[in-house]
Amino acid sequence: MLDTEVIELSKIKYGIFNVDEWKAALSSIIIKRINDFELEPTKEEDLRIKIAAFLETAIDELEKSFFEYNSGSIKGFFKGSVANITGVYDVMRKDIPLLTESIIGFIKDPDNKNLAQDFILEKLDEYSDETFSEVDYTLLNIILKKHNAPTRIVAVSTIQEAIDDLTAQKQPYIIAIFSMIMLLFIVVAFNNNFSQLDFLLLTLTCGILLIVGVLLPMINIDARISNMEFSLLGESIQFKDQVLYFKSKSILEVVRLMLVSSKADVLAVGVLVFMFSVVLPITKLVSSLIYIYSEKAQQNSWLKFLVFKISKWSMADVMVVAIFMAYIGFSGIISDQLAGLESITEHLDIMTTNASSLQIGFFLFTSFAVLGLLTSHKIKYHFLKADASDG
Repeated sequence: MLDTEVIELSKIKYGIFNVDEWKAALSSIIIKRINDFELEPTKEEDLRIKIAAFLETAIDELEKSFFEYNSGSIKGFFKGSVANITGVYDVMRKDIPLLTESIIGFIKDPDNKNLAQDFILEKLDEYSDETFSEVDYTLLNIILKKHNAPTRIVAVSTIQEAIDDLTAQKQPYIIAIFSMIMLLFIVVAFNNNFSQLDFLLLTLTCGILLIVGVLLPMINIDARISNMEFSLLGESIQFKDQVLYFKSKSILEVVRLMLVSSKADVLAVGVLVFMFSVVLPITKLVSSLIYIYSEKAQQNSWLKFLVFKISKWSMADVMVVAIFMAYIGFSGIISDQLAGLESITEHLDIMTTNASSLQIGFFLFTSFAVLGLLTSHKIKYHFLKADASDG
C-alpha cells in the first residue's frame, strides 16, 4: 500500500506534466527577476535617451495630427491659432527631460514593481487556464491527508521513510524463509528415505509456495526520470523522481485482467495461463496427496498420470523462465528508450532510471516449481522402490 502511494505521488502528471508546477516555477523566477531588477547607470542613461526620443516622436505625431484634423474649418482655424499663440507643443518639448525623469522614477518605484509583478502573474494564470486542462488532485489529496503532509514532496519523504523501516524489519524474516527453502531443497535432493508424513509436509509446502507465489507481485516494471534540470531565464528548474511508467502485477491479477478482456485472443491466453499456472499445479498436488495415502488409488492410471506426468504439462518451470525472460526483455527495452531520452538535447540535463525488478512472488513461484519437481521425483522413486521390494 505504501509503495503504491509513493508511485502515485511520483507520477509525471504531478511533476513535469503538471501546469501548476510550471506556474509555481515560473512565478518564482518572475518574482525574483522583478525584485532583483535594478537599472545600472549605463543602462539607465541608455533608457533615458530612448524614452526622450520616444516622447519627442510622440509629440511631433500629436502636433501633426492635431493640425491636420483641424484644417479646413473656421473652428479648426481658431484652435490652431490658439495652439500657435500659446506654443503648447513647444512647452511639451521643453518638458521632455522632466517627463523622462518621471518615467524613470516610475520604473524604479518598488510599488510599481509589485504592480508589474501582479499583472504578469495574473496573465500567467489566465493563459495557463486557457491552454492546459486541470489536474485531478483527488487521490493526491487523500494521500496527503492520510499522512498529514502539507506537500507532495514531504509526503513522499515521509512514506519512503516508513517503507525503509518496514523493509528493514522484514529483511531478517525474508532471509530466514529463503534459507529454509534452500535447506529444504538440499535435504530433498540428497535424501531418499521419506515417510508418508514427509511427503505430506512437502506437498503442503509446495501448495503454500504456489498460492503465495501466484498472489504476490512477480515483476515491477518501473521507468522513471530520476532527475531533469535545465536553466530558464538564468534560473535552474529541476524535477526529481518522475515516474513515466509503473506496473506491478501478480499472476492472478494478470489472469483477471485477461479474463475480463473483450478480445478473444487475450481471453484465450488468460485461460491458458490460469490453467498452466494454477489449475494443473493444484490438481497435481491434490493428486499427490491421494496417491500417497490410498493404496487403491496407486493402481489408478489416471492418478499416476496426474502425479508423475502432469509436471511436463503444468509447465511451471517454463512459466518461470517466461517471466524471467519477460523481465529481461522489458528491462532492456526500457533502458534503451530511457538512454535515448537522455540524449534528446544538449541544453537539458536528464538522468533516467530503470528501476524494474523481480519481486518476491517470482522467487516463491520458482521455489514451488523446483520443489514440486523434486517432490514428484521422490514420490515416484519411493513407490517404485516399494513395488520392487514387494515383488
